[in-house]
Amino acid sequence: MIRIVLPFLVVSCFFSCKQEEEKAMDTTQQVEQEMEEPTKPEETEFYEPVPPTVNPVGQNGVPSDAIVLFDGVNMDEWMTVADSTAITWKLNDDKSMSVDRGDKNENATIQTKKVFGSTQLHIEWKSPEIIKGDGQNRGNSGIFLQGKYEVQVLDNNDNDTYVNGQVGSIYKQSVPLAKASVPTGEWNVYDIIYHAPEFDADGNKSKSATITVIHNGVLVQDHFEIKGTTEYIGWPKNQSHGKGPIQLQDHGSPVSYRNIWVREL
Repeated sequence: MIRIVLPFLVVSCFFSCKQEEEKAMDTTQQVEQEMEEPTKPEETEFYEPVPPTVNPVGQNGVPSDAIVLFDGVNMDEWMTVADSTAITWKLNDDKSMSVDRGDKNENATIQTKKVFGSTQLHIEWKSPEIIKGDGQNRGNSGIFLQGKYEVQVLDNNDNDTYVNGQVGSIYKQSVPLAKASVPTGEWNVYDIIYHAPEFDADGNKSKSATITVIHNGVLVQDHFEIKGTTEYIGWPKNQSHGKGPIQLQDHGSPVSYRNIWVREL
């Protein structure tokens, strides 16, 4: 019986090994074929997926797929952070709005009624023409993505401060690559590309947020990996969260904003 079984096992092993060897050779040949240099132009051309069509000026100069957050007509897209009531900011004749505490005489930071994740944000701002204060007390405001991550707004013209808190910084985290401000009292433009952080099922951050900021056509933040919330005191925090509002900060200076729109990414 043993004499019969052993030769059978040897033969089975031989054929099995032979099959595995042939399979490996086939796989190798397939990989080599796939990696061969294309010889025809159509071999490196594809037609799907087809990108959506966006009219870059389809909404009175705003991209056709953008959400207009402020166009100078009203402030209906915004509410006060403190109590979710109508905002007290001043609506100006030049279709801008300025930080104003009204009769409440309390912090008037505002936020969008809508919430967002990853976005492309366009926003224009100017510091007051009449210069008051110095350092962080001159033309100070801030744009918070998801209500947590601040891009600094500040009148830095002939006004030095700590560089990780100057205009164009990711507050207390990333120094801007350049200072690209226009003269005090003129309109600045921020174009921001923001990718929201990701968190796992246990609430741990699995992927950091990233941000790119172009200030008046000049790159000042280049795909910076945000460390966490932009804290005034202490280290960045990374508590799990979902979509959040865009906030515009009241820091005690009548900074003005106009032409605000966002595209969801």
